Amino acid sequence: MASSAAVNMANGRVHEGKLALITGSARSIGASIARKLAAQGANVCIIYLSAASDEPAQKLAAELAKDHGVTAVPCRADVTTKEGCATILKTSEQSFPANKNSKTGKLQVDILVHSAALFHAMPLEAVTVEDFDKVYRTNVLGPILLTQAVQPHLPNDRSGRIVLLSSVGSKVGLAYLTLYGGTKGAVESMTRTWARELAERCTVNSVCVGSTATDMFAHASEEAKQAIALFYPLTPLSGVREWDSPEMKEMGQKYGGRVAYPEEIAAIVANICSPDAAYQTGCLISANGGQWMSS
Repeated sequence: MASSAAVNMANGRVHEGKLALITGSARSIGASIARKLAAQGANVCIIYLSAASDEPAQKLAAELAKDHGVTAVPCRADVTTKEGCATILKTSEQSFPANKNSKTGKLQVDILVHSAALFHAMPLEAVTVEDFDKVYRTNVLGPILLTQAVQPHLPNDRSGRIVLLSSVGSKVGLAYLTLYGGTKGAVESMTRTWARELAERCTVNSVCVGSTATDMFAHASEEAKQAIALFYPLTPLSGVREWDSPEMKEMGQKYGGRVAYPEEIAAIVANICSPDAAYQTGCLISANGGQWMSS
């Protein structure tokens, strides 16, 4: 008779019983990542910042529990503070009592995905000190503090996974991304550093995400969207297809190309989190339709 682990693998539930902490997961790409990992059996802590996301987070938690039979818990916390990160760990300890390290008896965090980010698209002359502090605190300090808090709870056998979301803007030099692109360059550097420091606990990789159909993209300025559109003729997978959504077709007609669906990004993140990705660390993996080609 096949073992339960073998059955789970065969059913695609490669993360059965594992715990995933995902920042920015009440909406957009983060929510899609939560759905994908839950479908693979992972319990999920849905981390988000503001009260405006309370209802979406609660609905997503109920959806994941109903559709995939996992434990999913919303957690409103500010990852740019040590207190916020402590709240996430306390919530996880209380909500996922079965997720313990067999050797230490402490909470075990198997997957950590840094999806939350603050988008900023302004011309150089409009960048302010206040903008700098806010964007770098959210996009760089937040992942540092949460990874520090999670580090003692990572597995001891290299089975853990940390994934950070970067941006194609830091690679191709998109206009107006002085701050946002700069923070993503920092994220990529942190990825390589942590891959060495945490090698006995987990792999650490980042995903070079292209423009995606999210609220962040929808609220970007027209100037920023036009700057992005300059790259569509050079991006192999940006062409609109007959089965794309009406919204994506409309975008293609206006700007000359399509952006990614959140589910497309989530699938790439899930591949990195797979047990089969055990020999991949310190990498920047493209998820941008070929706008920037990397391995």
